[in-house]
Amino acid sequence: MKVLVYSCREDEKELLEEYESSGEFEFTYCSSQPTMENYFLAEGIPIITIVGTQVPDELLKKFADIGVKFISCRCIGLDHINPAYAKELGIKVTNITYSPNAVADYAIMLILMCLRKEKYILEHYKVRDYTLAQNQGRELRDMTVGVVGGGRIGRTVIQEISGFGSRILVYDKYENEEVKKHAEYVPYETLLRQSDVITFHAPGNDDTYHMLNLENVKLLKRGAVIVNTSRGSNIDNKALIYGIEHGIISQAGLDVVDHEPRIYNINHRDSIPTDHDVAVLESYPNVIITPHTAFYTDHAVRDMIEHALDNIRNFAQESKGGCQ
Repeated sequence: MKVLVYSCREDEKELLEEYESSGEFEFTYCSSQPTMENYFLAEGIPIITIVGTQVPDELLKKFADIGVKFISCRCIGLDHINPAYAKELGIKVTNITYSPNAVADYAIMLILMCLRKEKYILEHYKVRDYTLAQNQGRELRDMTVGVVGGGRIGRTVIQEISGFGSRILVYDKYENEEVKKHAEYVPYETLLRQSDVITFHAPGNDDTYHMLNLENVKLLKRGAVIVNTSRGSNIDNKALIYGIEHGIISQAGLDVVDHEPRIYNINHRDSIPTDHDVAVLESYPNVIITPHTAFYTDHAVRDMIEHALDNIRNFAQESKGGCQ
């Protein structure tokens, strides 16, 4: 099967070449994300695979016009693409799952870094300030941890945090009996009011858009820690700024930020920042921001490749060999 791999990193290429050597797949590699300038690379190749970069409707139309029939996304979310419009164009879009521990571990790391004021400590260490100063942290076992979203990743976070001895609250539309062994389901507003630490693990959609906003940020416990490793759209950046500047939020650890598709997976080293709110958040000594890297482990990357290829195989089977 011929497959065009957009946004292909070297670590992914190494794994893909293992499958290509079997003769099952014939890959064309492109290190760039799909754009209006490079869509033509897919001409004559009915299957493409992409990551979570933006694919606007006009680009989908271009892919349809040159015969693309299947887009295998190597990511969990589909908020970067319009599957309904793709279906109208005759293009099937699928997503994948990968090891929930990758993001869960990272979320807990950010929680601990925030509670121990790690950014402050590291920045002072760089300038050889070895005083204790404002370094005093808090212990996770003394915290009430609120988990927003009880899916695969949220459940893994709950299971791992339970070992610290924290009280755990969880908000989700659907309850899970296994989760109840370690956490208490509560209404969202109750979680906001009672949690010392809140970690977001909700998908990106209309229902979860700006779950933390300028209105409900005022409900948080004073000194709350906010961690987001799910979707940037879950939290309004302006709410974070308000909460931090008014002493409501003491620390934040963000692997995702609102409007991130126009920021991440691109080298902006020599560019002027275009997102003012993100630039402000980056300047705070109590905010840790990382570039959507929580998923990035060897185990998760192999899962992403294998599951994306499984989806391609299934599509080819459904198409009865039409994609050879």
